[in-house]
Amino acid sequence: MKQAAVIGALAVCAFGCRTLSLSSDALAPPADEHLQIPSYFDVEWWTPLVKPPLLDYQPSETASPAVDPDTERVVVCTRDGMVRSLSPIDGHIEWEKTIRGRCFAGATIYEGVVYVPGGDSVLYALRARTGEELWQYPAGEELVTAPLVAGDLLLVASQSEALFAVDRQTGKWKWQYRRDPPSGFTVRGTANPVVNGDRVYMGFADGYVVALGLADGQQKWERNLSTSGGLQFLDADATPVLDDSGTLYAASYKDGVAAMNAETGELQWATARPGVVSMLRSGEVLLTGGDNRVAALHTGTGRELWSLDLAKGLNKKTASGRPPVLLRGLLVVPTSGALVFIDPLKGRAKVAWNPGKGITASPTVYGGRMYIMSNLGTVFALTLRTGGS
Repeated sequence: MKQAAVIGALAVCAFGCRTLSLSSDALAPPADEHLQIPSYFDVEWWTPLVKPPLLDYQPSETASPAVDPDTERVVVCTRDGMVRSLSPIDGHIEWEKTIRGRCFAGATIYEGVVYVPGGDSVLYALRARTGEELWQYPAGEELVTAPLVAGDLLLVASQSEALFAVDRQTGKWKWQYRRDPPSGFTVRGTANPVVNGDRVYMGFADGYVVALGLADGQQKWERNLSTSGGLQFLDADATPVLDDSGTLYAASYKDGVAAMNAETGELQWATARPGVVSMLRSGEVLLTGGDNRVAALHTGTGRELWSLDLAKGLNKKTASGRPPVLLRGLLVVPTSGALVFIDPLKGRAKVAWNPGKGITASPTVYGGRMYIMSNLGTVFALTLRTGGS
């Protein structure tokens, strides 16, 4: 059932504990007392990385942290054109490397190698323990998705509606797939590719979702999700979600969420829910985010289970465009206003916390911890103390 309003205690925990102000613009919390946030979580450490320039009106860090499974180091890419590896113990910098442009998406770490999608149009492979460069692939286009490991291939997408496949060991080009951008305005960002077996699924700014062959990038099928007409904001920029039954879920920013047969692209259901730019599936629930709203849909029918207007609780428009995460029974939603913790069964906000200018990048969960990057360029390591639904 749709919620009538967000509970008024977004900024106050039920246990009476303090939170940071939702309007806080501090570069980093100046003292430990400011980190006595609700009993929901503890802040283990935080590390300021980016020195804000003068007149930095609306800073944004869009790259999610990555965790090295071998060393548990946290690798972060930031808008100042730096890649840094942080100690998981206290967050101090182990190594850093300068690249020639800001990072729009986070790195991927696999078998001791960090793959970095540079905003300078270069895909980098770095040794995870030292930051030593192994190879570069000059894509020639701004790269905006975290590289996806698919066997011997790496898949990474550009802002110019292209998906590149390169050899993971050498960085040599294998294939690419490109679509013509639409003539109207589009939403900034690109869907991540999703791989299942020998297929790659991806949405594009023209409103189409496609299935490609993993080996050669040849198109298997395509489906237009933006069917109501017009030329503006057709984007299918929500990363598709695939379930075990072979159903593929995707969304058009203009026309809403759709469920399709992953093998054929045949439409199963569609629901008018404009503004969706991220999705997350948990069992029979599809959690969607975008603009000022988070909602839960039933995966079998598309029926709305609940909907939460974040703008009411935060008293301002607050985009929730990046995918949320589930951690110990709580839905954690990054927004431009704050990090919001939501009961995923009832759609009720528990608490909101703003570490500085909100959070754009999706949090990264690893080993019971959650790593977040604030829009002011500070990395935080959080540990949940209590579970949710």
